[in-house]
Formats: sequence, structure tokens, C-alpha cells
Amino acid sequence: LYFSAQEGILFFYHIKDLQYEMKICADVLQPISSLIFSPDYTVLLLVTDQGTVYTYKPAHSGEAVKLLDACSSCFLAADFLTPGNKYCVSVTISGEVQVWFLEDGTCLSKLNLDIEVHL
Repeated sequence: LYFSAQEGILFFYHIKDLQYEMKICADVLQPISSLIFSPDYTVLLLVTDQGTVYTYKPAHSGEAVKLLDACSSCFLAADFLTPGNKYCVSVTISGEVQVWFLEDGTCLSKLNLDIEVHL
């Protein structure tokens, strides 16, 4: 079970029968608004309240890596483009939809909806 706290910490609870173990996986120093697993569960996207997107690879137990940083408008949401886990799509509050290459954070495409977006 993965979950985040208001402080921007990603936690992992390993639960087996009536026993559990808690582990701190990453600290992104910003409140995390959503966690999204890739379809094959190898990558976890962390979207913060301030509009930054991080990737975390549970099998590597490393730190979260900043993928996208809010520029002119905060990222409101992000998700993987399926099949696979090479690309993600994001939307900003200002209505800009972008497709990103997850390996290096390259923006591959963008479309402006010309409308403010709310969840």
C-alpha cells in the first residue's frame, strides 16, 4: 500500500496477515495531490499541489525524480498513456494538455483547450 502525507512524504506499508511494516520511500517537500501507477506497476507518478510531477520506481527503492515542473500554470493532473509506461499526459489549470516522454521529461506534444480546467 502506497500513500502520501501532507508534508510530501511517500510511504509504503507492507501488510501481511496481521503484521505490517512502514517504510518512507521519498520526500518531495511538497504536498502530494495524487499517486498514479503505470499499467505494469513499475513506475509511480506523484503529482504535487504546487504542480510538479515526480516519478518513483518502487523496484529500485531510490528517490523520486522530478520529471515536470510547473511553469506558467500548475499541473492539475497527470496519467500514463497506455499501453506501456513510456509516456504520460498532463493537464494544467489553464487548460494546456501535454504529452511527455517519461525517460527524460521531453514535451512531445501540446494542445491548448482555451478553457480553465477543474477537477
